[in-house]
Amino acid sequence: MEVTTTYRIRPHHGMCLYFFEGKGYSEGFTKHMAEVKEWLLGKNGPASLQLVGATDEICSACPHNKGGSCESAEKVDRYDAGVLKYTGLKAGQEMTFAEFERIVEEKILQPGYGKVICGDCQWRDICHK
Repeated sequence: MEVTTTYRIRPHHGMCLYFFEGKGYSEGFTKHMAEVKEWLLGKNGPASLQLVGATDEICSACPHNKGGSCESAEKVDRYDAGVLKYTGLKAGQEMTFAEFERIVEEKILQPGYGKVICGDCQWRDICHK
């Protein structure tokens, strides 16, 4: 199956997408997050993601995105760095969402590094499934 679309995704959003249950900063953000997950799962045809260290497809609907920059840049940059550190992935890498989810699960969630990476996230209580 040939990939038809590649979505730019911040590394820490791999964890957000893994646990996403329809909650978010606003109704528009939540709707868009659900759409992005569906796209990554192949709803619109084969897709991949590219890890980026800047605002991404998910950020495009976030109320904290001000002109292409995150109001919480220091915090989300730290989350991204943590995901890259524990997974061994690099910004710019491309893969399927299934591959990314597997890596996040095996290298971050199973060993319990999620709390280390993003323990101060306001959505952290969702990530205990």
